[in-house]
Amino acid sequence: MNKNASKEEAIKKVCALYNIKKEEVIAIGDGNNDIGMIKYSGLGVAMANSSEKVKNEADMVCPSNNDSGVLEIIKMVK
Repeated sequence: MNKNASKEEAIKKVCALYNIKKEEVIAIGDGNNDIGMIKYSGLGVAMANSSEKVKNEADMVCPSNNDSGVLEIIKMVK
């Protein structure tokens, strides 16, 4: 795997490819490897079952993945 590969870099490439502003991106994660994309995105969301480190970097915390947290975010922005 490329040492420069990350979820944040992947989001940046997709945004550039499709002319999407980062303010239009929602990133939802629960692991330390998600922090970069959470901080980069217009709305960074941590799952309730995330570590405190991840939650502290997010704009908001949604219910855990066991409690349909992603669905709640989708409903919120729909």
